[in-house]
Amino acid sequence: MAINLTKGQKISLEKESGAALSKVVMGLGWDAARKKGILGFFSGDASIDLDASAVMFDAAGQPLDIVWFGKLKSRDGSVVHTGDNLTGEGEGDDEQIRVDLTNMAPAVAAIVFTVNSFRGQTFDEVENAYCRLLNGVDDTEIARFTLSGGGAHTAMIMAKVYRHNGEWKMHAIGEPTSGRTVEELVPGIRAIL
Repeated sequence: MAINLTKGQKISLEKESGAALSKVVMGLGWDAARKKGILGFFSGDASIDLDASAVMFDAAGQPLDIVWFGKLKSRDGSVVHTGDNLTGEGEGDDEQIRVDLTNMAPAVAAIVFTVNSFRGQTFDEVENAYCRLLNGVDDTEIARFTLSGGGAHTAMIMAKVYRHNGEWKMHAIGEPTSGRTVEELVPGIRAIL
């Protein structure tokens, strides 16, 4: 059974999944908020382009590699982005990042997942946004983090998967920030590692 995470909550991925994890998938889903027209009636949806990214860090907090829509695979091949969704349309995950923990470079101490609005639209314009972590072997959901509350920010540092005492854990960060690309988010990520 999946856990609904709250900002700042930490969980052991192995304990929640019932076994040592070898592969995880971070899924991101969202919908465009319905725009209100004259007299408050709905006038349709706006297209929102959110982007999921993963930044790998060493134990000293130095970035080692970034996977995003412009670079779909990490240098070691352990992290793969499944492709860019420009609208958020459709059911289920709009973007996914697949991580093979068994093939992760030993220097990687943490993987931080982020979401940013490439066109600079704020989270006030986004509905039903979430990130979730799946067991990459059987696609069962382990944890879900609702990116709720909207706000005037254009990005969020979502979650961190990190090594601790020989096992992988997850920290639901949920920190709002601003930036249209993942590169703009790296200084803010380093500040909260």
